[in-house]
Amino acid sequence: MVFSSIPFLFFFLPACFLLYYGVPCIVSAGRAVCAGRTASAGQRASGAAGRTASSGQVWRNGVLLLFSLIFYAWGEPVYLLLMLFATLVDYSCGRLMTKFGTTGGKRKLFLVCALAINLSMLAFFKYADFLAGTVNGLFGTSVPLLGLGLPVGISFFTFQTMSYSIDLYRRRVPEEKNYLSYLTYVSMFPQLVAGPIVRYAAVNEELHNRRIRKDEVQEGILRFMQGLFKKVLIANQIGALWEEIRLLETGQASVATAWLGAVAFTLQLYFDFSAYSDMAIGMGWMLGFHFPENFQYPLYAVSVTDFWRRWHISLSTWFRDYIYIPLGGNRAGVGKHLRNMFVVWFLTGLWHGAAWNFVLWGLYYGVLLALEKYVWGKALAALPKAVQHFYAILIVVVGFVVFVFDDMGALGIYMKSMAGCTGNALWGGECLWYLKNYGAVLAAGMVLAFPVYPWVKERIGKMGSAWRTAFGFAAMAGYVVLFLTATAFLVNDTYNPFLYFRF
Repeated sequence: MVFSSIPFLFFFLPACFLLYYGVPCIVSAGRAVCAGRTASAGQRASGAAGRTASSGQVWRNGVLLLFSLIFYAWGEPVYLLLMLFATLVDYSCGRLMTKFGTTGGKRKLFLVCALAINLSMLAFFKYADFLAGTVNGLFGTSVPLLGLGLPVGISFFTFQTMSYSIDLYRRRVPEEKNYLSYLTYVSMFPQLVAGPIVRYAAVNEELHNRRIRKDEVQEGILRFMQGLFKKVLIANQIGALWEEIRLLETGQASVATAWLGAVAFTLQLYFDFSAYSDMAIGMGWMLGFHFPENFQYPLYAVSVTDFWRRWHISLSTWFRDYIYIPLGGNRAGVGKHLRNMFVVWFLTGLWHGAAWNFVLWGLYYGVLLALEKYVWGKALAALPKAVQHFYAILIVVVGFVVFVFDDMGALGIYMKSMAGCTGNALWGGECLWYLKNYGAVLAAGMVLAFPVYPWVKERIGKMGSAWRTAFGFAAMAGYVVLFLTATAFLVNDTYNPFLYFRF
């Protein structure tokens, strides 16, 4: 089940929030009736508030857990058992770490057990066939492939459970004593299958004691709607353009068309993934949680370094805090710094998928980040901002071509097409046709990939109250129109992929 689907928008989500907001009130009313039969009015006044608050939180967590498990089991019920097993392992190791781990050696033993089991599951389901295929290709063997389906979101929830174990070992988070609370943290449906990667430290307090604020619910609805519009009206439409170009025969695509396809995929991936993060963060606000931001207009970057401060922030900071810094970061000389960078970027590429193009993509960025750090970074910073933006976008677009082709032969052909090495024309009639049919959505995507909306919002904030009120009404009308339009697209359009489900 994807967020941008009719069943989720019109059945699952309304039912979830109806119960989530309503159950605590029903429980509170029921207890008040019972209390009225057995206690005086003074006793009810003195004791009801505290009991209702704590019990209401428990009931809300129960509703959230129930719907989260239904959400995950919707498409692949069997893999629900895998997630339950993973959470039980980390919860149990955490309890043992706290109970018996008074010494460093015992604490480390339970940490190693948790990490080993988590990484083994990830390796088995995600990388077993990749490893077998690589061995077969290198040595001419015939190791059979398992053909296992990849559990949805396994890379995301595995990193969440691992972060809990590591932070608990470092004594940076308290032990979670209630397994159902821990399971609720890991399985929360807004961020379960595609992030952002939410660490336990970020939601510990809210998991046990949160407030549902009216203003944040309203902001959450708007944030969710923004993500929905980005996904359905921009990502899906630009994605259709990319699919058309990708399916062209080698001799049909001009150089301009090949570059147009690369730009289209870059925009599709950005709007697709950032839209999911917007919807997750918005639903988090509606539930009383504050998930971390995952994108900060990465295509506005002025360097590769800047791009990775803005793109998939929760993943970048995860690798920084749990791999890069423990290895020594940049504190141990140039040689070890370069080693640490390449280890992190090799793992970053491999995290995205079990194919060599992902490894190549990770190392591509490792090399460029090293060059920015030690070769041309200062010279780049001295150039005009427009040149810096062009440099960053060029690198990102080429990088995402490497990212999208898991067939290395197809990758090579497409790169040759972009470089004009296949004998194709620089410009063809098909490129003009694509621009005529998709030019409007491409232009919208290019504009909205830059921080235009914050700039407009800031300018409106400085206007008079009458203007702000008028703009508010106009914005609400716009949201309604866009929602109806997005719904119409979902009803009539069968092309509604979500790219990061494969990770």
